[in-house]
Amino acid sequence: MNCYCTSQNGAAEDGCCRANELCSFSGSLDDVVSTPVYVQSVYDAVTFHMQGMKTVQNLKFTPAVPCGCSINRITDIRCRKVFDPTQPQSCDNLTLDMETGISGAYLLNDGNGVIETIGPDGIPSEKILFADTSECEESGGGTPIFGTQNAKIWGNIAVYMDIVICDSCGRESSMTVCAEVSIATPSYPLVLTNFFELCMPATSNSAFMPRLTELSNAGFSCRLATNNASRDLSVGSGGEITANLIITVCLTVEKKITVPVQLCVLSTGYAEAPLQENISGVVTCPGLFPERIDGSSDSGEPQSASNACVANNLCDTN
Repeated sequence: MNCYCTSQNGAAEDGCCRANELCSFSGSLDDVVSTPVYVQSVYDAVTFHMQGMKTVQNLKFTPAVPCGCSINRITDIRCRKVFDPTQPQSCDNLTLDMETGISGAYLLNDGNGVIETIGPDGIPSEKILFADTSECEESGGGTPIFGTQNAKIWGNIAVYMDIVICDSCGRESSMTVCAEVSIATPSYPLVLTNFFELCMPATSNSAFMPRLTELSNAGFSCRLATNNASRDLSVGSGGEITANLIITVCLTVEKKITVPVQLCVLSTGYAEAPLQENISGVVTCPGLFPERIDGSSDSGEPQSASNACVANNLCDTN
């Protein structure tokens, strides 16, 4: 199993860390400058929840209760998604597959499938939309489109149960047992369905067609089937623990229509990660990002070289 079934009396925090603070602001507006960024603007978005349920009977947990001990009570039941980074394509990894159907617009298809563009996550995750928006453009409004969302879930989750055991002398101790539960298989996934509506911008008055992108996340919660340990929990002759559980699946899905835009933003400078020096001697190391040279910067004076140039200052602070 891909989980650690060990006894524990407390969680150590020595292995945790905090992220470096990359941005700081002195509080002086003299340090604030304008800079252009090329990003994606969210034209419209909708968020909805989807819920499912799965029952599990006689789920076997490990490790077994030590000989001569009995279970006094259950202090906590929790679960987490299973993911093995050494086998990312494994069917045991909890997988969430989103199938979206659109009515009132078209998802561009090049014959090999729906065309996907690179999203903010750095992978092809955005689909290009097209619709005849001329009618709503005349009235100065957006064009409504409708969609059907089928969320397919398969893979495993790890269920952890914290229990208090009692030995023959009446002494109590805590231990954690765990088990893996299969939510569904890729051939027969758990399917959750929902409907949504979005507003689409004009397609004729733009150099870019709008894109449809989606974010989704699955959460799980577990409890005893009847909330009664005497009915839902049993211990075998060898100390094996079996339980009847109800697993609730909760999905949060957000649909967005995005368009590329160029914005002017206020900035206090570029972020710099703290340096961890591990070289010896006097060495001049190169930078990672180029300096901006435009008419608004102090170093933006034209160079003497005939082929030197100055970048255009795209943001006017006046």
